[in-house]
Amino acid sequence: MLYIDHDTSIENMGYAFSKLEIESGLLDGSSSKNEPASSPQLKKPPHSLDNDVAQLTKLRSAPHENLSRVLPGKREFPVSTVKMLAGREANLSGRGRFTLGDCCHVLGRYLPVNGPWAVDQMSTRAYVSQFSADGSLLVAAFQGSQIRIYDVDRGWKVLKNILARSLRWTITDTSLSPDRRHLVYASMSPIVHIVNVGSATKESLANITEVHDGLDFSSTDDGGYSFGIFSLKFSNDGREIVAGSSDGDIYVYDLEAKKLSLRISAHASDVNTVCFADESGRLIYSGSDDNFCKVWDRRCFRAIDKPAGVLTGHLEGITFIDSRGDGRYLISNGKDQAIKLWDIRKMSPNATEDCQGHRIYDWDYRWMDYPAQARNSKHPRDQSVATYKGHSVLRTLIRCYFSPDYSTGQKYIYTGSHDSCIYIYDLVSGAQVAKLQHHKSTVRDCSWHPNYPMLVSSSWDGDVVKWEFPGNGEAPTPANKKRLRRRHFY
Repeated sequence: MLYIDHDTSIENMGYAFSKLEIESGLLDGSSSKNEPASSPQLKKPPHSLDNDVAQLTKLRSAPHENLSRVLPGKREFPVSTVKMLAGREANLSGRGRFTLGDCCHVLGRYLPVNGPWAVDQMSTRAYVSQFSADGSLLVAAFQGSQIRIYDVDRGWKVLKNILARSLRWTITDTSLSPDRRHLVYASMSPIVHIVNVGSATKESLANITEVHDGLDFSSTDDGGYSFGIFSLKFSNDGREIVAGSSDGDIYVYDLEAKKLSLRISAHASDVNTVCFADESGRLIYSGSDDNFCKVWDRRCFRAIDKPAGVLTGHLEGITFIDSRGDGRYLISNGKDQAIKLWDIRKMSPNATEDCQGHRIYDWDYRWMDYPAQARNSKHPRDQSVATYKGHSVLRTLIRCYFSPDYSTGQKYIYTGSHDSCIYIYDLVSGAQVAKLQHHKSTVRDCSWHPNYPMLVSSSWDGDVVKWEFPGNGEAPTPANKKRLRRRHFY
């Protein structure tokens, strides 16, 4: 897909590079003819990230020093793709092939901005769109009780069409198990349902053509109180599910024991988002309408309901959290119209008077615009590492993510937006590098393919579409996957 002949000039590639690289003047004096038309002119980067994560990101996405050397003692960054390929052929690195950092340096410059091409269109709002961990499947969930699983490698055909049971209002979240054999879905109910994705039944109508087992997250202590689940995630080993609910609690369900293994009275308001911090499953991140992100260490629960730490800085409720996967860094989307990057080493031990939620204006994001006078406000005790602004977080729990490690070294952050667009920010500089426009309503979710410069977005207009680089609208095939990996690494 990204194979380039040596006699191909960058000007004739027609590829859309990151705006940072286009305007840096370091692409052999040339620019792309296929820049995202909807992207505004790059402004001065809003911040210079002075944190370990900046150095880690550069290491993951930087080329070998011999490939970037122009003169003795002088290095060029970023290095053009043509120079990278020429350096590989000349074996300047002494390895005879590209390293992972070299590959990320090349791939991370090709943003999925072309298109879009339609994946599906429904008459109801799309709430979820997520690739499986290996990118072979895409899960999309809609307000009208419907979940569809698409086979990405085989022309985006519908592998399974699921009609949910006991639905209250909408499907709030879904999660696919790491082995892609089971899917769980939640709504405004304490019952989470699980579906066998690997079964031969394509039309999965709850308890008609296929059984959707119910996992009960309630307890006898609830006294009949019914709560809803906003967020749920499988653990990396597929044995547990963590969930955040409207009653301010976090739940961990043991699938082998078929019962709740942990319940934490975590927040003073709705827990809108929750996830495991890393592969171990020991740390849990949560975000709430009480404006706090909290870190929970399951090894230290002698004093139950006490977080390992609290992260303060959002002025409004938190809609989504994504972990970098290293047990140290995470990002959060907030109703204060900002994404924040956090380093848990900077967290406070508790939500004391020194780090109380700090709300300035009384408004409701479900039907009101964010107060103009609040846009430049800053929390007096902001513990975040960096803040990213430009998108809008209104009407629904809009999600944000780190870009994939394999192809970009996690050098970008991307998010949906109420203004019907998808925004991509540079992690280190904070600059907006792309703005994708197509949808006619709020973009609640989007997902970057783990291996390819491809992104899928879903909107309240009912559209699920894919963006690619360079983009031909075709699904990747297993043969193409092998060829792509071989060209990148050898």
